Amino acid sequence: MLHQTRPHLWILSVILLMARGLIQTAPVFAAVPAMYRDRVEPHWFQNNTRFWYRNLLAGGASEFILVGAERATREFAFDHQRVATALSRVIGRNVSADHLPFDNLDFEANAGELTLSGSGKSWRLTLATYEIVTSSQTGVDPKKTVTTQPAPIRPARNKPRRAYPENDAVRSQKSPDGKWVVMIANDNLILRPTDAGKGLPLSEDGKRGDAYSLDQLWWSPDSQYLMALREEAAQEHKIYTVESSPKDQLQPKLRTLNYLKPGDKIAHPRPRLFHLASHKPIPINDEQFANPWSIEEIRWAADSTHFTFVYNQRGHQVLRILNVNATDGIVKTIVDENSKTFIDYSGKYYCNWINDSELIWMSERDGWNHLYLIDAESGKIKNIITPGEFVVQSILKVNEQRRQIWFRAGGVRPGQDPYYTHLCRVNFDGSGFTILTEGDGTHVNYQWSPDERFLIDAWSRVDRPPVHELRNALTGSLIFKLEEADASEILSRRGGRWPERFISKGRDGSTDIHGILIFPRDYDPAKKYPVVENIYAGPQDFFTPKGFRTNYGHQQQIADRGMIVVQCDGMGTSGRSKAFHDVCWKNLKDAGFPDRIAWIKAASVTHPAMDLGRVGIYGGSAGAQNAMAAVLWHNDFYKVAVADCGCHDNRMDKIWWNEQWMGWPVGPEYAANSNVANANLLQGKLLLIFGELDDNVDPSSTLQVVNALEKADKDFDLVVITGAHHGASETPYGSRRRLEFLADHLLDTAGQKAR
Repeated sequence: MLHQTRPHLWILSVILLMARGLIQTAPVFAAVPAMYRDRVEPHWFQNNTRFWYRNLLAGGASEFILVGAERATREFAFDHQRVATALSRVIGRNVSADHLPFDNLDFEANAGELTLSGSGKSWRLTLATYEIVTSSQTGVDPKKTVTTQPAPIRPARNKPRRAYPENDAVRSQKSPDGKWVVMIANDNLILRPTDAGKGLPLSEDGKRGDAYSLDQLWWSPDSQYLMALREEAAQEHKIYTVESSPKDQLQPKLRTLNYLKPGDKIAHPRPRLFHLASHKPIPINDEQFANPWSIEEIRWAADSTHFTFVYNQRGHQVLRILNVNATDGIVKTIVDENSKTFIDYSGKYYCNWINDSELIWMSERDGWNHLYLIDAESGKIKNIITPGEFVVQSILKVNEQRRQIWFRAGGVRPGQDPYYTHLCRVNFDGSGFTILTEGDGTHVNYQWSPDERFLIDAWSRVDRPPVHELRNALTGSLIFKLEEADASEILSRRGGRWPERFISKGRDGSTDIHGILIFPRDYDPAKKYPVVENIYAGPQDFFTPKGFRTNYGHQQQIADRGMIVVQCDGMGTSGRSKAFHDVCWKNLKDAGFPDRIAWIKAASVTHPAMDLGRVGIYGGSAGAQNAMAAVLWHNDFYKVAVADCGCHDNRMDKIWWNEQWMGWPVGPEYAANSNVANANLLQGKLLLIFGELDDNVDPSSTLQVVNALEKADKDFDLVVITGAHHGASETPYGSRRRLEFLADHLLDTAGQKAR
């Protein structure tokens, strides 16, 4: 898989989901008030026209709701008070109607009866008379219950998809027909019959450091051909960290990590093809894949006439699907994706083969991220499946029989935030394009009925708690609203203010920049407040929260100290057009600052309480690189910065992330964008934080900044968190120091500092 070349991507995925509000951050306060009516977990009847769910209410109360999807009815599943009265007689103690001692229902086990179960007990309710008797069952067996509950579609990153299901025969040492076994001897392939006959050399070009391996073999379905990757090994590049205070011993520990950086020699895989009958290789000209970042998704045609693979060229400006003829080794290009800047393979890659005749391919070639239907024989585009000025964010499912695709998209609802996710469906030929969700918010959780006729859509935004709607899954038309979450207790704790959405124009005077403002809970618009920007401008995605969150962690904590916290996505981040994204190319120091500054200035017109004479900024990882860049190149606006675990020089950081956005070979742009090389530009207050055991960003990246600042005779503060890994400012000590640094340098009175 392409993503195997990107270590630590899971960290960035978690950061992304946290930023979008899809993973909740740890609360600042010990007890966060509950939110009610915020989830619908449907239990569908066998006829797929009705379902029930349980509502959780304040104080631990609950209610059971029965929905008739076909008849558009929503009602209580039963008379809660009558059930409570009857159960009280059976149990011998008082039962409250809103605290019934069960959580599962079975409507269809017996006609006219309803089985109630929970905590290992079960009762039978006669619906006509409301008579309740104790059941011999100890509870409804979820494996036998006739109601069904389809798994909801949850938020997920758009990961590359295998072109075919893996099976043991495909990459096994043994051939599909079971007649041959491949072994390795002296770094070469040896072929022998499975009946323990004599082994014969299959390859002779393998050698130490440029060898074959048993986990990189692909048999043709007819067992007549074997494709293998011979791979020249990458160089070793080790980084070292010292655990100064290990828990199990007094003396420090040296930790070593293999960690390739931009410009390093990477592994060089090359496809090799062998004909089993002749025991001879079939030469393949590598002209079209001479400089691989990766060679992935090897796939044999069902008739064994050819195999294909995805070639990602180093520098990420060329991405190809190549076809290799099994008889003569001739290479033919099916897809040839090129970019003058970068191909966002790590965030916008998708390839789905439809038998051996077509493939669905994701591309930004027209300036927007879209799906294309491509003829697998000729390589010609049959049609753009999803044309328009919007972005395909991810694919949920593909029905090859119906030739339909369900996908998430941003920017499809005019007038809404272009980052808001909506669920869409389209036919392979581009016809039948239907937006299945509607509400003015981001739609990321969907649950279909088992027969896929009905859809439960959950949507929200930063200033609106989750709404659940029942929709026609074919047309997207609204049947009715099921629930709207009650977050009044949370709102009260927040001082009656949700984060505020704000839009203004960016650097070009025409592009909308979207962000949010987070106010102190005791906010007084008549006062003046410093402004603090929470920044993460990594080009791999967008980061301003879009969905509802129950808390805002350190952002709210900083705001409550007496500051207004802001966050927005400027040019150079993903989620918009290709041109919007391309601003980052070899230009990470830009970080969207011209857009961010314009946005903050526009927000201050609406909110005069924002004091633009006192503007601070903080961020972690790539956000730390951005935060320090603010006080290097934009110190006329930003006066205070906190940078945590920053990749301050892109030559010092992990290879996949930095070469994708800064290019290869390593050129002068790396130094031009380096906080280290430009440390002499520092004006204002800077706090650097890092964890001594960071295995995501080399800790020396921060220490080289320290070295450069010392040589430039610049004042700064440094905090090293012992025993900490990446994200050291999220430790209790690091978080406190970050907060105090911002407060000390932005709050101008003792009274404000004491908040």
